[in-house]
Amino acid sequence: MPTRRVLPSFWRDWDRLTPQQQRAFREALGVFIGDLAEGGHGFHPRLRVKRMQGHPGVWELSWAPDGRATFEYGDEIHPGEAHIIWRRVGTHSIFRRP
Repeated sequence: MPTRRVLPSFWRDWDRLTPQQQRAFREALGVFIGDLAEGGHGFHPRLRVKRMQGHPGVWELSWAPDGRATFEYGDEIHPGEAHIIWRRVGTHSIFRRP
């Protein structure tokens, strides 16, 4: 099971999401975690996980038509399990400061 850390910027963004947006993110998060747990098989195409251009080490994923989240990989806490650092969550506007 992957481990995680959540930055304060993510929680500030989270508080601005509607309950429907929070639910949609949680659903996508379940898929994301399942994909990580499978290890090395890639992500479901629906999530459109990719590296962010111009921001080394930062990745983005889509959880709704205008729902985005940014994260980075941290050092593994448990060998062989990904450690995810959640940076931001919201709309495309988070890309200004991912």
